[in-house]
Amino acid sequence: MSSIFFDLNEIMTTKFPVLDELKEAVRVLRAGGVILYPTDTVWGIGCDATNHKSVERVFEIKRRPSSKSMIVLLDDMGKIPNYVEDMPDVAWDLVKYATEPLTVIYQKGKNLAPNVVGEDGSIAIRITHEEVSRSLCRMLCRPLVSTSANMSGQPSAATFGQISEEIKAAVDYIVPLRQNEHNMPPPSRIVKLYNDGVFKVIR
Repeated sequence: MSSIFFDLNEIMTTKFPVLDELKEAVRVLRAGGVILYPTDTVWGIGCDATNHKSVERVFEIKRRPSSKSMIVLLDDMGKIPNYVEDMPDVAWDLVKYATEPLTVIYQKGKNLAPNVVGEDGSIAIRITHEEVSRSLCRMLCRPLVSTSANMSGQPSAATFGQISEEIKAAVDYIVPLRQNEHNMPPPSRIVKLYNDGVFKVIR
């Protein structure tokens, strides 16, 4: 097991309270599995963003071209430099003062599975403040892939009830939390950031 993984039992008992459902999700993720889970926006298909084979499975489940990059989630903005080559000063303010889910596309990622970054080397990262996805990132101690729970080209599933049975059957574990919610979550704002500090609002 990689040295960056902390003892799971220690995290469960001393860091913060964790539901059994999340413990099982993390065990699946560490074993290279793929999960279905709620995020700060839509329901997502997720895996360890540093595991090439796991990321490959996500592409297969979604029937998505591997040339397309995917978003990864982190639980703390202080971890971003671990996965980004250059982080301009303006990035800290963008992330810190965001009042809604914000995905920032950085020019060059690092320490991630090669197939999770864009063809140009860029990586899209969002800091999640939603309880389930944040806890999963924290417990896994690695970034978590977050891509919408739908087949490529189909509408995103805003609620659990909108997810197709095909998607549900294809993953290794479905987090049994927040499944009865019907509120439409806010979409993520997307900003592309350049190393000189210039940024462009994509959405």
